[in-house]
Amino acid sequence: MPVAMVNKSSEDIATIVPKKGSRSRPLFDPPIVKRAITDSFVKLNPRTMMKNPVMFVVEAGAVMTTLLAVRDAVAGTGIAGFTLQITIWLWFTVLFANFAEAMAEGRGKAQADTLRKTKTETTARRVAGGRTETVSATMLRSGDLVMVEAGETIPGDGDVIEGIASVDESAITGESAPVIRESGGDRSAVTGGTKVLSDWIKVRITSNPGETFLDRMIALVEGAQRQKTPNEIALNIVIAGLTLVFLLAVVTLQPFAIYSVAASGTGSAPSVTVLISLLVCLIPTTIGGLLSAIGIAGMDRVMQHNVLAMSGKAVEAAGDVNTLLLDKTGTITLGNRQAVEFIVIAGVDEAELADAAQLSSLADETPEGRSIVVLAKERYNIRGREVAEHEAHFIPFTAQTRMSGVDLDGRRIRKGATESVTEFVQEQGGQVPPELVEITDRISRFGGTPLVVADGRRALGVVHLKDVVKGGMRERFEQLRSMGIRTIMITGDNPLTAAAIAAEAGVDDFLAQAAPKDKMDLIKKEQAGGRLVAMTGDGTNDAPALAQADVGLAMNTGTMAAKEAGNMVDLDSNPTKLIEVVAIGKQLLMTRGALTTFSIANDIAKYFAILPAMFMATYPALGKLNVMGLHSPQSAVLASVIFNALIIVVLIPLALRGVKYRPMSAAALLRRNLLVYGVGGVIAPFPGIWLIDRLLGLLHLA
Repeated sequence: MPVAMVNKSSEDIATIVPKKGSRSRPLFDPPIVKRAITDSFVKLNPRTMMKNPVMFVVEAGAVMTTLLAVRDAVAGTGIAGFTLQITIWLWFTVLFANFAEAMAEGRGKAQADTLRKTKTETTARRVAGGRTETVSATMLRSGDLVMVEAGETIPGDGDVIEGIASVDESAITGESAPVIRESGGDRSAVTGGTKVLSDWIKVRITSNPGETFLDRMIALVEGAQRQKTPNEIALNIVIAGLTLVFLLAVVTLQPFAIYSVAASGTGSAPSVTVLISLLVCLIPTTIGGLLSAIGIAGMDRVMQHNVLAMSGKAVEAAGDVNTLLLDKTGTITLGNRQAVEFIVIAGVDEAELADAAQLSSLADETPEGRSIVVLAKERYNIRGREVAEHEAHFIPFTAQTRMSGVDLDGRRIRKGATESVTEFVQEQGGQVPPELVEITDRISRFGGTPLVVADGRRALGVVHLKDVVKGGMRERFEQLRSMGIRTIMITGDNPLTAAAIAAEAGVDDFLAQAAPKDKMDLIKKEQAGGRLVAMTGDGTNDAPALAQADVGLAMNTGTMAAKEAGNMVDLDSNPTKLIEVVAIGKQLLMTRGALTTFSIANDIAKYFAILPAMFMATYPALGKLNVMGLHSPQSAVLASVIFNALIIVVLIPLALRGVKYRPMSAAALLRRNLLVYGVGGVIAPFPGIWLIDRLLGLLHLA
């Protein structure tokens, strides 16, 4: 058999299939915008608006000014046009806030619609009492056994108890490359709605109708069903409290103004329309209108990374994580040991060692064996050879012999553990020099794995295998460290090997020879110190730790127990995704903090910008404080209301996309927010209101 065929694997074949593109959509996708516009009007229902106290007050004000506009129009008063304009912009304020929320929800609903398409009417071949019957998938219950063959859709969530098959999970994960599912181990979980491409499997159903993973995905990605997080609830309470304070203040303004005008005999009291406008401008409408959209968009960003968050609380908790627990294999390292160098003993040419190591690895289908073949090719241009005509006899690796090799043209080439190959050489009548033992000991001390290579009675040298740390991991850990996040590597390796990998990767600490209880104890210890902990896992043995962690990211390829225990599921099953999830969580918190800072600063600035002009008619002396030179009280009021509505529109893209994430400390982040969004919020109303006031004057609208 040609070498190229010997080294081909199912994983190599899978990589030929191109991956599907990202789930991300344009920010203002036309179908989503169309749906959001409709939903903006649907959300005007008072029962819906009452969930947002700030915007409910604005809607109540809009209703009142609508009635006043009708009254003024019927009475033919001179302020009918002014009242009508105020009414229109108040309704726009409510609609713009609803539009922001509906846009965030619409992106989730679009994803849910895509997922619903996978829930077609599926039949299942249920195995019961030694016979097979065809039933509707909706009739399946937890514990039922079903047979699924090539070309059939898996009818429900379950575990493979027999067989092995290639499964297309693109409907769930967005990745078109097939995956292998088999009984036993951590690749036994299957998801309803996915399709078997080859072979067959027998599945034990683990969910009832309406409780499948796909059902939960559909429910969770729909923003309308999102529960508010504790921080969001707290902020809602604060802005509701501010709204109540300003409501009481504005309600008492008119009696005082009437008394003042009567006492002085000059000026006029502000109208109800002006007072409603003042209230809307004073209360935190900006953050009140965008708060819900920020939270929903945060969950949407997580979903765009193919991570299913079970709640908004999980996403937010990711942003507050202090300790990150990461498995070594597949997360920090590539997941398979790789050959990195050939080390010869005295009197042996390195090319000879590389040639023998490659020959002994031609039939080795393990990642380690394939890496030896590749390294020999890269270093010495030793390419695969046709060995079938030489009557080569390959010796497979076994746990008993702990070595593999090939008998070829009278040569007996072996590679394997030091003790096994040493014994082989001695059996052939040779001796192993002490130099070889020193080399293998040195490799082991630095966390590597030595494979000794021998040709008959001659020991040739050592192949150095090591866990290869993924590129850029040290830099990423440095970024996390700058954000105050401590990284801990978890591995089953011995402490010596673990220490070497930890030092190379740049993690802060490591836990070697880790058992499930050790992981639990470590998480509890960190939490007892007041820290939030995040970790990844895919096996049943990881389930207790995933449940204990504040953020538990389970792999979709893992067991059902792991997915049930975690509060997030990575549909791509990429362990490094945890770092991305933390970044998204921090972006959510940064966005909310930045827009809250801007909103409060913006509101404070509006007080000084408009109050003098707004009350000049009541207190003429305030005209001296009209530093912007606004034309009249009416233009000042109208310009402020228009600015108050338009600023929500301007900030919608930022709320949906999120503030650009930059790793930095909490102190640096606070300084940046105060400088960019605090100062920006103070400055923005002055030129904004002034320009609108001038435009109203030019158009003779006020």
